[in-house]
Amino acid sequence: MTELRQETGSDAYKFIAVRLPYGVQADESDAMKAIEFMGADQVERVDIKPATDAMTTAVEANSETISDFNKGNIKARERMTAQFAIAGANGAAVVGTDHAAEAVTGFYTKFGDGAADVTPLWRLNKRQGKQLLAYLKAPETLYTKVPTADLEDDRPALPDEVALGVRYDDIDDYLEGKTVSDQAAETIEGWYVKTSHKRHLPINVYDTFWK
Repeated sequence: MTELRQETGSDAYKFIAVRLPYGVQADESDAMKAIEFMGADQVERVDIKPATDAMTTAVEANSETISDFNKGNIKARERMTAQFAIAGANGAAVVGTDHAAEAVTGFYTKFGDGAADVTPLWRLNKRQGKQLLAYLKAPETLYTKVPTADLEDDRPALPDEVALGVRYDDIDDYLEGKTVSDQAAETIEGWYVKTSHKRHLPINVYDTFWK
């Protein structure tokens, strides 16, 4: 952001880092290390627990049952709402963290963490993201820790690779055109087909999405 201000000669540009815990976050210290490394101009914190719990209660008042998995998606969408609210208050854009390994597997919440104005990491796979952080001299603990969406209360800090049933190394190899096992390829391609709706704009009467 400092570079952008220097290039444009405008002090209007700023980077707002937004912390969005659900109550107390287990890896709070790692999150703050990441913000410190990024050199955010401003840090805002929104606890999404009250809003998430209120939405869950309101929906369940209709005799619906919200599963733990479904509630995890509600958490992701409450985070999206908070980020766009802050962006709206500042005339800003929301920067997403979507990357190629998530895109091919659809491992994100539709209209949740998949919602953003800008996705600068979109072409990078997980391995390349780590290489980039190493090149930028980020704390090693941040990019070597076990990746987790940490959205489910019943399975806290569930590793992404357990949820996906395939290793990120296999996904990265697949994306890079390297040889992977038949099982890994079938798992990745299965996720791609099941989550194709996430990579598509809302369906209208002129659409051929279902054909």
